[in-house]
Amino acid sequence: MSNSIKLPQKLMLLGSGELGKEFVIAAQRLGNYVIAVDRYANAPAMQVADCSEVISMLNADDLEAVVTKHQPNLIIPEIEAIRTEKLLEFEQRGITVIPTAAATNYTMNRDRIRELAHKELGIRTAKYSYAVSLEELIAISDEIGFPNVVKPVMSSSGKGQSVVQNKSDVEQAWNYAIANSRGDSQKVIVEEFIDFEIEITLLTIKQWHAPTIFCSPIGHRQERGDYQESWQPAGIAADKILQSQAIAKKVTDALGGAGIFGVEFFITKDEVIFSELSPRPHDTGMVTLISQNLNEFELHLRAVLGLPIPHIEQLGASASAVILASEKLDSVAFLGVAEALSEKDIDIKLFGKPTAHPYRRMGVALAKAANVQQAREKATTAANKVKIIST
Repeated sequence: MSNSIKLPQKLMLLGSGELGKEFVIAAQRLGNYVIAVDRYANAPAMQVADCSEVISMLNADDLEAVVTKHQPNLIIPEIEAIRTEKLLEFEQRGITVIPTAAATNYTMNRDRIRELAHKELGIRTAKYSYAVSLEELIAISDEIGFPNVVKPVMSSSGKGQSVVQNKSDVEQAWNYAIANSRGDSQKVIVEEFIDFEIEITLLTIKQWHAPTIFCSPIGHRQERGDYQESWQPAGIAADKILQSQAIAKKVTDALGGAGIFGVEFFITKDEVIFSELSPRPHDTGMVTLISQNLNEFELHLRAVLGLPIPHIEQLGASASAVILASEKLDSVAFLGVAEALSEKDIDIKLFGKPTAHPYRRMGVALAKAANVQQAREKATTAANKVKIIST
């Protein structure tokens, strides 16, 4: 990308969920033209994009058709479930793929990024192995020991992940992982259970023509493998921040390209352990919608367009808490938003997903306060006031 890039650019977003929606809003504020693509109509990002396309992104012919039709300057994946070999073709034709087609291919599957970090770069990760059948999973689980963590090699937002306490839970974990696997993968990863003090996301911004920079680490809490709340600053020691930055830079340098990477770590009493990486804005980073002068979506946009990022300012103790659906609904409405917004330094974002099912993320509550604990309590209280009903 050139330092003197002209605007507007034509951007094609592959995956149009809530993270994509915020990215489109950032892109539109600088006058760019955005095509939002997803496998279902009226996805969140489609509601704010210039135009949209409904296709299977795992179908190479469908991808070819939309790219030929729209001729984007940049292709920006927002999810993992994409026929990534096709992205390599587009890149060879001169279309910029973010961060690169090779990086997207690497990070689509958990096994490849883990192999890169552990085997090629010598980075400390949890002990891990793979299984392609229940019998193999039982044998490997015995070898790694209990408790352990089982997850699909390919999924999104932590879906299909479970902590396995003993041998009798292995079959259930296998079924859950396979049911929530994206694409055609029938492979799971088994990891040692790390007794961590905190799990963090380090938003790492790789730039075309400037040094790699970092946001303040974000702490987060998960349930069912999916993020429930996040907060910033994470409150970890300065030496561990420096260690996590060095590891994040090493991995993102190996992947190349430009854009924001959500790099996840387990922080234990003595160690910084690499967990996972997403080559795009991260769900836990939604806290930056209230916690920073530039949120993660604006940072991603600036990085991919080659625009300068002179300063990232963390604005004090902040938190996010998800608003989850509790039942299956074919149409969606919300109650309690006014009550949630009645307190100072609270914001609510509703994603606009057309349907709901149990545990589906439908919105997020954001809060600022005097300290992180208060911010977390405020965000959770606000999220709990919002009720999801059928229209």
